[in-house]
Amino acid sequence: MQLVFASNNKNKILEIQSMLPDTIKILSLESIGCHEEIPETAETIEGNAILKANYVTHNYGYDCFADDTGLEVDSLNGEPGVFSARYAGEQRNADDNMDKLLLNLKDKFKRNAQFKTVISLNLKGQQYLFTGIAKGEITLEKSGNQGFGYDPIFKPEEYQETFAQLSLDIKNKISHRGKATHQLIDFLKEQK
Repeated sequence: MQLVFASNNKNKILEIQSMLPDTIKILSLESIGCHEEIPETAETIEGNAILKANYVTHNYGYDCFADDTGLEVDSLNGEPGVFSARYAGEQRNADDNMDKLLLNLKDKFKRNAQFKTVISLNLKGQQYLFTGIAKGEITLEKSGNQGFGYDPIFKPEEYQETFAQLSLDIKNKISHRGKATHQLIDFLKEQK
């Protein structure tokens, strides 16, 4: 089976490809000739995942899946949420985003948060959604150099390390993206 993963994020592509069986080959946007920025104009994480998958299916004709992820912090009323990638501005800089979040949480005692990933799959004319959630808390400072995005300041429940300090194997088992991807993989295995 061949599917397009509607992402230009090489880290995400590697992370998901490492979890997929050999029978499923992932094509990147670049490999299908899609070099434009796919609009992410929805007001929800689900909406952005659907927009991206539909864009590839409608404009390039491929079965496709797309994900969108947001970090939702309880004491900030769910911020940064759907704006996680551009929380500190359109430059989409992870350090800037983390710095802004840590600043906004400076006087907050409760630092509970969750990562939420939604994967939208367009397969044989049907659309399916898979959701993964990882609960945890925002640390006081950055720790670790693995992963990407907010990983250095997110400590998942039942762990003392941040996502950026955990091995890729452990992160794939407990992360929001890992959970949503495992649902996707289980579903795809049933489609043979």
